Amino acid sequence: MTPWPYPRWLAHRGAGKLAPENTLAAFRLGAGLGYTAFECDVKLSADGVPFLLHDDALDRTSNGAGTASALPWADLSQLDAGSWHSRTFAGESLPTLQAVAAFVLRNGFSLNIEIKPTLGADVPTGQRVAALADRLWAGQAVPPLLSSFRPEALAAAQAAAPALPRALLLDTLWPGWFECATELGCVAVVTQHGLMNTELLNRLHAAGWRALVYTVNDATDAERLLALGVEGLITDNLNGFAPATG
Repeated sequence: MTPWPYPRWLAHRGAGKLAPENTLAAFRLGAGLGYTAFECDVKLSADGVPFLLHDDALDRTSNGAGTASALPWADLSQLDAGSWHSRTFAGESLPTLQAVAAFVLRNGFSLNIEIKPTLGADVPTGQRVAALADRLWAGQAVPPLLSSFRPEALAAAQAAAPALPRALLLDTLWPGWFECATELGCVAVVTQHGLMNTELLNRLHAAGWRALVYTVNDATDAERLLALGVEGLITDNLNGFAPATG
């Protein structure tokens, strides 16, 4: 296998639960704790702007309501995405992928972009996110890793930006996942951490793929997975794990 260019520890949604997820404030906090690799969720606004948000709905992590993809970016950009977390982050806005890319590239960090389509928008989300990432990281030595639970989104990303590395996300080992990852030209598979064992790791490595896991917050789980030899651990527990570990 070619050398893996990404750090072993990745901060989940910027800073785990220490800051409002998927905001620039979270990225800044994660960086302040020594993390140099980050994971985030990206979907599309009604007018096709890639921006960071995990849920389809706005209600949990902003003062908005309803389906995020139904609103244009001009409206989404006005929302408060910080007050739900704590008063400290009141007024924090939803960031675009372009804004996050500027922060990551300026600091020499690495990024795992989870393509997170709203229901029914797999293809356009995969296309637009990949095309924008390809443009923003053009000429960079370490491109972003594109991942998704949605094979259709990854296939669209593959067509739009074939040179960008891709990873299939798995919460279960569903029938055909291995063949799907092969067809998608994946360089890695990212599983729920409890799924990863020696047999699966060996199968991934035999295929030439890297093994990453989410979301590792317990020290016992981390010790097992590090001893196993996984290449990446996504965590919320930024205070519990030194990013240089392993």
